[in-house]
Amino acid sequence: MSDTNTRARGSSFTQNKPKVLRPFNTSEVKILLLENVNTTAVEAFKKQGYQVETYAKALVGDELIEKIRDVHVVGIRSKTKLTKDVLDEAKNLLAVGCFCIGTNQVDLKHAANKGIAVFNSPFSNSRSVAELVIGELITLARQLGDRNTEMHQGIWNKVSSKCYEIRHKVLGIIGYGHIGAQLSVLAEAMGMTVYFYDVLQIMPLGQAKPMDSLEDLLAISDFVSIHVPETEDTKNMIGERELNIMKKGSYLLNNARGTVVQIPALAKALHSGHLAGAAVDVFPKEPASNGHFFTDYPDLLSAKNLIMTPHIGGSTEEAQSMIGIEVSSALTKFINEGTSLGAVNFPEIDLRAISQEDKDTVRVLYIHRNIPGVLRKINEIFAEHNVEKQYSDSKGEIAYVMADISNVSQENLQSVHDAIVATPANIRTRVLY
Repeated sequence: MSDTNTRARGSSFTQNKPKVLRPFNTSEVKILLLENVNTTAVEAFKKQGYQVETYAKALVGDELIEKIRDVHVVGIRSKTKLTKDVLDEAKNLLAVGCFCIGTNQVDLKHAANKGIAVFNSPFSNSRSVAELVIGELITLARQLGDRNTEMHQGIWNKVSSKCYEIRHKVLGIIGYGHIGAQLSVLAEAMGMTVYFYDVLQIMPLGQAKPMDSLEDLLAISDFVSIHVPETEDTKNMIGERELNIMKKGSYLLNNARGTVVQIPALAKALHSGHLAGAAVDVFPKEPASNGHFFTDYPDLLSAKNLIMTPHIGGSTEEAQSMIGIEVSSALTKFINEGTSLGAVNFPEIDLRAISQEDKDTVRVLYIHRNIPGVLRKINEIFAEHNVEKQYSDSKGEIAYVMADISNVSQENLQSVHDAIVATPANIRTRVLY
């Protein structure tokens, strides 16, 4: 065999290695992680060489302000509240990572106005929540919660009255997003008939069928499961009127947001027997820490066939691990490269990496107020250099420019940085080199 035939085949193209960028005019990156954020995130940040400080609980008041004052990134779950006053004290804060689905614990608009990007994990716990709902459906249909409580009290109560299979029952899903859609598939596999209602037109999975209105869905469902975000439109979505539309003897499950269901109306429907049972994982007011603090809803405590859980829909090892990876990855890309994909309060933009060979190319990250004439001013600053690539986008009052400019010497970095910061629309400017 000739040398030609034995020669190893080379790649049809050469892929340049990306340049590892460093922040200009910034000290070591400091990360503060609260509420026992998963170790996958801690390890990911430490691998980047960041300085990481962790706490198992939420912080409030002066303690939170003291800790957040000089960090570049803070990671939280659902209990830590990042209000306007707290964010105003965070002078170095670049980004917030919500290691959960919800972001209503953060003042998103004020964060954006300060150039702080907020990231969350909208998908990673979908399976965990969907599986919890399946467990709740069976537990409610068989009254397992009440039987379990009775057994712990030494009461043997073997009954079949008003205990059912979930097969052939109608499940109505409010909100057919990632969780609702996964629940739909699991419920169908167990023999349920699935209908859903969503404000958006969404392609059904399997045999699920959309309904034209919330009222139509409530009226036909044996079980109603809620999976909507907290918005002005969803607050108090389910009250006495909606519960009365539901079938007598039906069940309501809320694993979405506590403000969606009016608790007094739910308690009334359970005590009257109109609802045969309910499962509630989220509440309008939730304790900030574990302990004997669940005291705000005494009317629910005596209700029959009611499952109450402490906001644990996404609290599985698998979900928390995936959330840790997803959010830490988004934050790392934002810190190291300026990529804002996945930000919930911010323009989402990205640029391909700078090649390792481009020694004198730097990346400018310019967050500014969305007013006319800004790009003209910024491009005048870039005029003495070559703009390799540039991307700009806006979201409401905030705009974000990413630009890679070449022929920038180490001596020029300070002057470029200072010129951009001096523009009237500047909110925050970073230069990576």
